[in-house]
Amino acid sequence: MTGFPTTREILARLIAEPTVSRRPNLALLEYIEGLFAGTDARFERFASDDGSRASLWLTIGPDAPGGVILSGHTDVVPVEGQAWSSDPFTLTERDGHLYGRGTADMKGFVAAAIRAGLLATQADLQRPLHLAFSYDEEIGCIGVRPMLAELARRPGPRPALCIVGEPTGMGIATGHKGKMALKACCHGQEGHSALAPKALNALHLGAEFILALDRRQEALARDGARDDDYDIPYSTIHAGVMQGGTALNIVPNLCQIDFEIRNVAADDPQAILAGIRQDAEAIAARHQNAFPMARIGIEEVNAYPGLDTPAGSEAVRFVQGLLGGDARLLKVAFGTEGGLFDAELGLPVLVCGPGHMDQGHKPDEFVSLAQLAECDAMLAALIRALAAPLA
Repeated sequence: MTGFPTTREILARLIAEPTVSRRPNLALLEYIEGLFAGTDARFERFASDDGSRASLWLTIGPDAPGGVILSGHTDVVPVEGQAWSSDPFTLTERDGHLYGRGTADMKGFVAAAIRAGLLATQADLQRPLHLAFSYDEEIGCIGVRPMLAELARRPGPRPALCIVGEPTGMGIATGHKGKMALKACCHGQEGHSALAPKALNALHLGAEFILALDRRQEALARDGARDDDYDIPYSTIHAGVMQGGTALNIVPNLCQIDFEIRNVAADDPQAILAGIRQDAEAIAARHQNAFPMARIGIEEVNAYPGLDTPAGSEAVRFVQGLLGGDARLLKVAFGTEGGLFDAELGLPVLVCGPGHMDQGHKPDEFVSLAQLAECDAMLAALIRALAAPLA
């Protein structure tokens, strides 16, 4: 009927492109654009500063309000150091599962969205379908930001909904926590380790700082805002990397700590950060009489907003209808680009896609054929809805 490749065939081609974050994704975009050659689809790239990567915005149908965005990222996490049973960049089927890096997170959805877009070119859409494919999502939702900033500046009709296809087992996720990534730099005074008390060990400052983070975490768990739809129902603070020192016999003068805040919607991350800054200043102040250089500086590295779409919204009812009316609602622990679509374009956002994040970022990542089929069915229903006569 169509002559278009199947979702599985598209997925095999996407998996074959090793689009690890920070690496080029242009060959993958060229493949996508080639599939739409000869159709009425309009597409535009938003390139990275060095031109090696780009986001793709693709529209099928009229220039009209009420359209739907299908959003996905093209980058994947690395495979180095992981013990795979098969080539991670070759799609492999075993026992009803399709294995390969990115099958779950999230090229499975991207493939289904591409297939839906191709089918939409043969439908008489009354409202547009938009495909938004970004780069470098895995390292802080970087690539989607210039595209959204440009789209937000443009006049004209706005979409009515964005569906971010991160893996939810085809449940409908209405929310996720916001995230702020930070770096603390602890400055001490170097010296010979034989005379350590005459110096100020920056690693010891860092240890005090981590203990202060732990106390803040305890307070959030005990007294902070709660959202019981999450596995961890409160905001969290986590220190992930601590670096410092060059040799055992040198008291280090610098220690760096990478840490993060993940906040529920009712908590203000800047207020949490303000408390952490107060702790850092107090730790340094205790040492400044003897060591005036003592300081703990905190730098924000990256942040993205959370997502909190009302469960009773029209957007939820619409997507539930696409799924047959009985899809479960949930909130996910991981972050997505959804909060940025909400913040920049001011439209409702839901997260719904094939696979489970439990399979993501691990060796032998997979998505089931059944989940892909369910996603194809949802997107086919979406095309029918977009082609329905306007009321």
